[in-house]
Amino acid sequence: MNKNKHWLVGVALAGATSMLVACSSGTSSESTAEAAPATSAAAEPENTNLIWVAGVAGDPFYISVECSAKATADELGYTLDVQAPTEWDVTLQRPIVDAAIAAGPAGLLVTPNDSAALQTSLEQAKNGGMTIVLTDTTTEDPSVAASAVSGDNIAIGTAAFEAIKQAHPEGGKILMINSAPGITTGDLRAKGFEDAVKAAEAEGFTYLGQQFAQDDNAKAAQLTAAALAKDPDIVGIFGTSGNETQGAATAVRQAGMKGKVTIVGVDAYPAQIKDLESGAIQALIAQDVAGIGQKSVQQMVNALTGQPVEAVVTTGVTILTKENLSSAESQAAIYKTSCS
Repeated sequence: MNKNKHWLVGVALAGATSMLVACSSGTSSESTAEAAPATSAAAEPENTNLIWVAGVAGDPFYISVECSAKATADELGYTLDVQAPTEWDVTLQRPIVDAAIAAGPAGLLVTPNDSAALQTSLEQAKNGGMTIVLTDTTTEDPSVAASAVSGDNIAIGTAAFEAIKQAHPEGGKILMINSAPGITTGDLRAKGFEDAVKAAEAEGFTYLGQQFAQDDNAKAAQLTAAALAKDPDIVGIFGTSGNETQGAATAVRQAGMKGKVTIVGVDAYPAQIKDLESGAIQALIAQDVAGIGQKSVQQMVNALTGQPVEAVVTTGVTILTKENLSSAESQAAIYKTSCS
């Protein structure tokens, strides 16, 4: 039996983390914090404008979160304006954040491109009375926000290694393609992955470290190609986000190593789904994009209307494989390219 097919049939990942209640059927895990019931908009506040500064424009992850966030805001009697830089670059994002603060919305949702660079701006906004919710990524001091909503990123990294380990129980060389240092989601996924690999060194696994592709598909492909040329016996690659995973898959395919290298990635872009179907990617850890959008706005409205607020909200995932991709749960987990 093909080793990859063997582990895909039973990819429970239960040993990786109790937070990711996922199995080969692709069932989504439950959130660790339940959203409060929808707040009535009967007593309408004077300011119902919300702004979300997302990580980068045009990314299916953020588009999918936006669809859910806007629907939730509308349901609760608010409007949500979404803005984002054209690249994942905090120097481009900072002026957008500053302009959003100056616009005076009722509340500001932010996906920081860097854990430190926006701290001062957000602290000043909070001190000026602005209500802030951190969506997906966070800051060095998250107390600046009323709530922080994201996936369980350490658990995601741990689960990614466990999937590779199940495909290659004999061990081998492992590589990680990350986005950029200072992005909390990538940093935490890297920690979970690295800790798991190091704990398995006695079982024959060798960690080649992480390389940073700056959320750039082409750069991820270049880095992976160079790594494969140097170490053609790599058995597993973890892509910490959509572009990193897709770039790694491109390089593996071009090197004629599809099926020999197990690629596990985070996110479920349409292009990644095609690579999953073709066998270029063996598993995808799809985040609960609808939950992240809904819970971010719900926590914001709760904070604005004096309802209970969860300081930290962690959402679940769905594990996608070629075998379970046709299920309703897996299809619902695939990211959108538009809200229409």
